[in-house]
Amino acid sequence: QLQASGGGLVQAGGSLRLSCTASGSVFNIDVMGWHRQAPGKQRELVSAITSGGRISYATSVKGRFTISRDNAKNTVYLQMNSLQPEDTAVYYCNAVRNSRVISWGQGTQVTVSS
Repeated sequence: QLQASGGGLVQAGGSLRLSCTASGSVFNIDVMGWHRQAPGKQRELVSAITSGGRISYATSVKGRFTISRDNAKNTVYLQMNSLQPEDTAVYYCNAVRNSRVISWGQGTQVTVSS
């Protein structure tokens, strides 16, 4: 399973760091990613990182968010800086193995006030 944490309420311009740790049957993960879903909107990919360290970001977060991964701890982090109200959403992590999503985290709420 995946356990996500680190969400909260922050003012615009502030920062938060999300963490997501895999345990149990979730192992040999190829890609770990962060997605978000705002009210009334579809879930979207925010960022992803492969076991080899290849990284991708959504255009809307480039230069503000940084994803990192500790393979030994099966943990992925999302450092979010310069947060804006439009970043408000529930953030979910997921794990991909052999091109298949094998697990989703429970979601953590991020709220950015203006």
